[in-house]
Amino acid sequence: MQRIPDAIQLTDLDNAALADLYAYPAAREESWLRVNFVSSIDGAVTGSGGVSEVLGTPADKRVFHLLRELAEVVLVGAGTVRAENYGGAQTDARLRRTLYARGVGGHPEGDPPPIAIVTASAGVDPEHRAITTARTPTLILTTAAASAARKRALAEAGADVIEVGDHVIAPQALPGVLAARGLRRVLCEGGPQLFGSLAGAGAVDELCLTTAPLLTGGGARRISVSHEAFARQMTPVHVLFDTDGTILTRWVRT
Repeated sequence: MQRIPDAIQLTDLDNAALADLYAYPAAREESWLRVNFVSSIDGAVTGSGGVSEVLGTPADKRVFHLLRELAEVVLVGAGTVRAENYGGAQTDARLRRTLYARGVGGHPEGDPPPIAIVTASAGVDPEHRAITTARTPTLILTTAAASAARKRALAEAGADVIEVGDHVIAPQALPGVLAARGLRRVLCEGGPQLFGSLAGAGAVDELCLTTAPLLTGGGARRISVSHEAFARQMTPVHVLFDTDGTILTRWVRT
């Protein structure tokens, strides 16, 4: 029988203690794929306007930024990039060097993590801010069958275009493709379809889930969407709560 961890008050944790709670496993040769989501109490992944930003609380934003500081790459689907108007990751170089020196994440030179966009069709505008504002070149994870003209335009715009499959992208292949480039500490920020495909393929090592203190109703999707049902046993690692009612949980694959 699993033991539920004791809840911790978020305001009792300084930044170093919080980073320790969310530390990636140390000295790993293989990837560790972490997924981060926020949802309402009634399970909605988006609020009014169809974006997740309206669910964000101060506690969620604090952890969201920390997870980016810890990560070596941010993995996201093209639909989420467009819906959430993604830009390049904005991180703190000094903090990332400190996290790397402590062995919990970050980067030895303080460079921000690249955004890795999953799109079988290479369907990203070369002038999208996810590419134009990136301090570390954006990765486009696509297929051999995608338009050669699109891939060329993305490469000319400064993106690193990587063919993962012939016609489709196998989700279980993504961690290995990133690890081959030295990017093992992976943070996936969605969307639900990408999360569902990764979870269904058994590629998700960890889920960080924020529950915002809101009921939203409507027809918003769950955080995980897939064509087939699956069951993946997860173990709770910690439960944090903030004074406004936000609950932050971390789950790892059993």
